Amino acid sequence: MGVEIMEQARRCGVEKFVAVETVCAYPKLTPVPFKKDDLWSGYPEETNAPCGLAKEMLLVQAQAYRQQYGFNAIYLLPVNLYGPRDSFDPARSHVIPALILKCLDAVESGAGYLEIWGSGSATREFLYVDDCARAIVLATERYDGAEPVNIGSGNEIRIRDLVTRIAELMGFRGEIRWDGTKPDGQPRRLDVSRAERAFGFRATMDFDEGLRRTIEWCRARRSIAGAS
Repeated sequence: MGVEIMEQARRCGVEKFVAVETVCAYPKLTPVPFKKDDLWSGYPEETNAPCGLAKEMLLVQAQAYRQQYGFNAIYLLPVNLYGPRDSFDPARSHVIPALILKCLDAVESGAGYLEIWGSGSATREFLYVDDCARAIVLATERYDGAEPVNIGSGNEIRIRDLVTRIAELMGFRGEIRWDGTKPDGQPRRLDVSRAERAFGFRATMDFDEGLRRTIEWCRARRSIAGAS
């Protein structure tokens, strides 16, 4: 789909094409923090590989079109996003909405514990959705380079600490149990220095405040659904 959109944009004379892709394009064993030069250093993490490889090919296409047609296509790589209007479907949600749902269900049911996959030792970097939107606008206005640019907060947090923080914000006081038979997933943190140099982006949302806004949105949505 992305290949065809870029081709039709070129044919229609679109002045600038902004490809917003995914951190899943990086190889499984990428050293932390992820640098743009690491994109081609190995195979993506297996559970994300089909998506990641497809996204990498859009970078190849963008750079080839730039050389062959003078087509101005830029390529952005946001880290894990969170915030209001995320997917809170238990079958599809990512780590922050999944943890918020677990805590919300536990608080409402009076459960005495939460069971979380992995050891909690893996780290992740998260970017609030409004910060990401601002980065995309800045890149659209100010960046015309061929090289991919990471978009992130530049900060990381252990999953264990993330769970504790969400539980405290949601008023869950029970036990947190870790299921070490389940995988931790790939540690992720981006080198985001290029975004600041190239188009002046730096994330500004305080992480706790971003979590509070996300939790409030989820609770409000749950209340509306319960009243209907």
